[in-house]
Amino acid sequence: MFINSIDKIIKITIFTFIRMKEKMDHLAFLKLSVEEALDGMRAGDGGPFGAVIVRRGKILGKAHNTVLKSHDPSAHAEVNAIRNASAHVQDHHLTGATIYTNFEPCPMCLGAIYWADIREVYYCAGRQVAERIGFMDKHLYEEFARPTQDREISTSVITTTDMDRLLDEWDLLEGKILY
Repeated sequence: MFINSIDKIIKITIFTFIRMKEKMDHLAFLKLSVEEALDGMRAGDGGPFGAVIVRRGKILGKAHNTVLKSHDPSAHAEVNAIRNASAHVQDHHLTGATIYTNFEPCPMCLGAIYWADIREVYYCAGRQVAERIGFMDKHLYEEFARPTQDREISTSVITTTDMDRLLDEWDLLEGKILY
């Protein structure tokens, strides 16, 4: 009975220590995302957004928003960090990686996170805070939740024989890599 109690106490202590260390790691990587955001913001590269991608405790890539510097509306911190990490590991999949970002990813970035096969996201502030400081993340989430015909941007499908030929060729293509 006494040994069982000691075993239980040891297991709880180890579990608690591991959880505390994980939380400390998460906080450290979130702090890096904020530092990255500050660097970009102070340089005038873009908005106050930073991201860090980590796998097994090692940083694969980090970046900040460079929309203003590059004149590229897709140059968000998360997308830039994914590009950086993918180039670093020479793979378009970042399976097993975690992304730390100072703000909740916008829908575009969340899509890129899915495409990169990143399955964990940690962030410091949500879309409501981004909206409060002037960014439209919350609006985009609401817009994408609407039926296509009710969105602000008009979209239309027009079929062409060229598209049919493209799909036929894709179907027959040997060695294609799906992603």
